[in-house]
Amino acid sequence: MTTTPAKPRDAASGPRPADPSSTAPSSPWRTFGRWLVSFLGFPVGGYVAFLTIGPLESIPTALAGGALTGVVLGLAQAWAFGPTRPRSIIWVLSTAAGLAAGTALGAALTDYATDTTSLVVLGAVTGAFVGAAQGVLLIRHLRAVALAWPLVLSGTWALGWLVSEAVIGSSVDQHFYIFGSSGAIVVAVLTAPLALVLAGPGSTDRPSSAARPMGSAS
Repeated sequence: MTTTPAKPRDAASGPRPADPSSTAPSSPWRTFGRWLVSFLGFPVGGYVAFLTIGPLESIPTALAGGALTGVVLGLAQAWAFGPTRPRSIIWVLSTAAGLAAGTALGAALTDYATDTTSLVVLGAVTGAFVGAAQGVLLIRHLRAVALAWPLVLSGTWALGWLVSEAVIGSSVDQHFYIFGSSGAIVVAVLTAPLALVLAGPGSTDRPSSAARPMGSAS
C-alpha cells in the first residue's frame, strides 16, 4: 500500500492574497465620528500642560506647555485618522513643534493678555504654526491644497478661542495653553473634511507588503 505524499500547504495554495480589510479605507461616517471624538485632545492636552507646567506666563512655559499640549492633540488626531493616517510619530512631533512655537510667539505678541482680541490673535498665530508643520506632511496627499492648511487652522483656532471665551468667560484669565471643549468641538467639525479626504482610497502611508508575493523584488 502506497500513500501520496502531502503537498506543502504554501506550495499548493500559492501566495496568500492580501487581506482587503487591511488596506480598505474607513467609511466616511466612521472617520467623521473618530475625528469629532479627537476634539478631546484639545482640552485634555491643555489641562495636562496646565497641571504639569503651570499657567502660560513666559516663553519657557509657552514652549514646554505648548509642546505637551501638541503631543496629546497629535496622538488624538493620529488615532482619529485610522489606518490611512500620516505616520503617527511624525504627525505627533510636527503638531507638538508647531504648537510650541506658535504658542510662544502668539503669547509674546499679546504680552500674555487674556482679553478677547489677544486670545483670538493667540489662536490665529498658533493655528498657523501648527498648520504649517502639519501641512508639510499633507503635501503628498493633498498636493497644492495642503498650502491652505495653515490658513484653515489659523482661522478655526482663532474661532476656537472666541467660542471658548464666550462660554467660560473669566476662566480664561488662568492663562490656559489652548481653548476648551466648546471651541474644540467647533474646530473639529470645521476641520473634519481633512480626515475624510485622507480616509479616501489611495491615501494610506503604509505599504501593502502583504499583497507582494514572497521573494519578489522590492
